[in-house]
Amino acid sequence: MPTDCISYQNSGYFSKLIVDYLDQKTETQSLYHRFPTLENFKLQIEEKRENFSQKTRTVLVNELKNQYSGFSTSDVTVKNIELLENENTFTITTGHQLNLFTGPLYFIYKIVSVINLCKQLKSAYPDFNFVPVYWMATEDHDFEEINYFYFKNKKIHWNKESFGPVGRLSTNGLEEVFEVFSKELGLGNNAESLRNLFRKAYLEHSNLADATRYLANELFKEEGLVILDGDCSSLKKLFSPYIKTELQQQLSHKQVSQTISKFGDYAVQVNPREINLFYIEDKLRERILFENGIFKINNASLHFSENELLEQLEKHPEKFSPNVILRPLYQEVILPNLCYIGGGGELAYWLELKSNFETNQVTFPVLLLRNSVLLASEKQNLKADKLGLNWSDLFSKQSELITQRTKAFSEFNLDFSQQKEFLKNQFENLTQIAQKTDVSFIGAVKAQEKKQLKGLENLEKRLLKAEKRNHAEKLERIIEIQNELFPNQSLQERKANFSEFFLECGNSLIKELLNQLNPLSSEFNIITLK
Repeated sequence: MPTDCISYQNSGYFSKLIVDYLDQKTETQSLYHRFPTLENFKLQIEEKRENFSQKTRTVLVNELKNQYSGFSTSDVTVKNIELLENENTFTITTGHQLNLFTGPLYFIYKIVSVINLCKQLKSAYPDFNFVPVYWMATEDHDFEEINYFYFKNKKIHWNKESFGPVGRLSTNGLEEVFEVFSKELGLGNNAESLRNLFRKAYLEHSNLADATRYLANELFKEEGLVILDGDCSSLKKLFSPYIKTELQQQLSHKQVSQTISKFGDYAVQVNPREINLFYIEDKLRERILFENGIFKINNASLHFSENELLEQLEKHPEKFSPNVILRPLYQEVILPNLCYIGGGGELAYWLELKSNFETNQVTFPVLLLRNSVLLASEKQNLKADKLGLNWSDLFSKQSELITQRTKAFSEFNLDFSQQKEFLKNQFENLTQIAQKTDVSFIGAVKAQEKKQLKGLENLEKRLLKAEKRNHAEKLERIIEIQNELFPNQSLQERKANFSEFFLECGNSLIKELLNQLNPLSSEFNIITLK
């Protein structure tokens, strides 16, 4: 069984910005508040406690009780909701889209990371309480990103038209999806558990927000997970002063634009709009525009004067929806939050936002990269062993892996670097002779050197190709196992759904993840499922 570890920085799957953030490079230090270490959470606790009001806690708790009405909730989740009214209670939060049946595996890893960090913080700071929160992205409207999941490389797809916030979307039509998925599952107790989970989530709840709440609650309620839907009037009312500022002053555009102007070589994840708000109704989610002194709703006939729009905000705050630039601010205004846990893409846009938080006088959270995991079976481990592969091999690009293993299998030295160096030395001597005898001869020497080196490179490629044919059987087995573990030559967690592994392991899948994932580690977790 391979035993080597793969750091996030060396995996090849994260951007330069995220790698430099993890390495705490000087270039990134102005982009975050505190780096995620146990020691830094003490300062974060003190700052957040000073900047979070009791009134907000009371509104939050009342809204959560309202949202959980009609759901079967564990005692520990009920207790966590009650604890949020206590000034010594803080949250650790992750957010995610309402992907059908959780979508890719990393949905599960995000929530496990949040739960496990709460446990670590409680051990380090026993006088405080830490509540894991899953923020449902109910106000998103990118239905095409969430209306499917993969099961054993088969795409299970929900065909439906969608307008407006996806959380309000009716679950009508998911009966057909259930029938397709049910047939794929086959027989067995674990298959039946998955059928029941899908049926109860999507066929017994009327909208996608409630279905997702049921699903996440069933998977994690014994861990005290609290699930929050920000698409509600009471929480938006708490945020309305910031919405008003955005409408009148467009501060977020100014602050975020200033930050990303200093990014240099770093890729910009998202660009701010002049107004980073949507106007939403059940079947409408469109940008708010300001043109010629009038606020207009994009792709709609609605338009408002400033006074009319502010009156709408006063009476119907739920009609105003923050986009990707303002949603983090909304989250941190209504939650006593210490840390946001997300993927590399999410942290990349959070790293654009610190100055906007400072301008709005809201504490910027600690940013933590979620756990990443590779799940392997004992059979796959055995295959890797027999082929002499370690995990760093399997994380390599396939073309590089095949070349490297071909060279390892070959009886010959397939690297012509020594011969190329020898050739360069010979032509260097010829160049020196030409300089002393006939300078016009130098061009011919250089041309001949280029031709000879090109010839060596072609021989090297031909020999490598021949050796690949000689070792084709072993190389095919290497390709096969890498494709199993890295579908489409990408991370397993970005495509496969948890159900594929739950089918084999049942409830022990999530228990194993809870036991093994350390959120403050910066290494891939490679877990062998038994």
